[in-house]
Amino acid sequence: MLRQSPLTKMATLMNPRWNGQFSCFDLVAKTDGRSRTVVQVRDIEIGGNDFVVMAGPCAVESEDQLLRTAEAVSEAGARMLRGGAYKPRSSPYAFQGLGLEGLKLLQKAREATGLAIVTEVMSEEDVELIAEYADVMQVGTRSMENYALLEALGSCGRPVLLKRGMTATLEELLRSAQIIAVAGNPQIILCERGIRTFETATRNTLDIAAVPVLKTVSHLPVIVDPSHAAGIRCLVPTLARAAAVVGADGLLVEVHPHPEEALSDGNQSLTFGEFREMMDDLQPYLEIQQAARQLRPRLVAGGIV
Repeated sequence: MLRQSPLTKMATLMNPRWNGQFSCFDLVAKTDGRSRTVVQVRDIEIGGNDFVVMAGPCAVESEDQLLRTAEAVSEAGARMLRGGAYKPRSSPYAFQGLGLEGLKLLQKAREATGLAIVTEVMSEEDVELIAEYADVMQVGTRSMENYALLEALGSCGRPVLLKRGMTATLEELLRSAQIIAVAGNPQIILCERGIRTFETATRNTLDIAAVPVLKTVSHLPVIVDPSHAAGIRCLVPTLARAAAVVGADGLLVEVHPHPEEALSDGNQSLTFGEFREMMDDLQPYLEIQQAARQLRPRLVAGGIV
């Protein structure tokens, strides 16, 4: 007899308060007839039985940097390439990204490696342009409540990776997801990337409990960004393992050929060797989670399979 997966067991023991707290977001909340959604990105299923790793530099800096990174993460097992062409930086003096040139380099990397592309969109005015190059449109933490942007993404024709705001509750995250869905786009991936707390030892505090809670109350896929949660390179592999153990559907990880020379987020970026080691170390944890995933029903194109 197959054992009940931890997430299935958690759903049967759901906190009664959660029903009223999250069920109002009817297009993204889990129901008896809508228990799991799989988001299709090219030949990749996010929220299915695979653990999907998206990896690459925080910012696209040059063709050499991006292509070398794309090849390295692909060889190590990543399925998608992350890279920022437009960068929302907290300092006006920091590198702001290459813009359109960066998008073209991402397209070139996709052609060279076959990796799907996820990149950030900062403004509703850029949605149409970025959708021409990206396979997944990323909404960064600072844009989670940019409602004009969220509404524009409703008709972009691309899946949306929605990052949790650094001070946002899970209820607020699902509200933003609901706005995208109401605007016409049900292809949404949620991302826990750490929240701001009183702790200063790390860049942010990874809310690891957010993953099983979101998987219990919502049918949307949930991934984790351990790079922004930690802000410290040596902690990224450990947090990645934690994400796999609690049932995340994948990771968003920053990787750079020379982190000490990175124009953005070098302190939290893994080297090629560190990324390969992380991917190897994840395998035992992923085998356990894959067995659990196969017990869960999923929703594809409106039907449960």
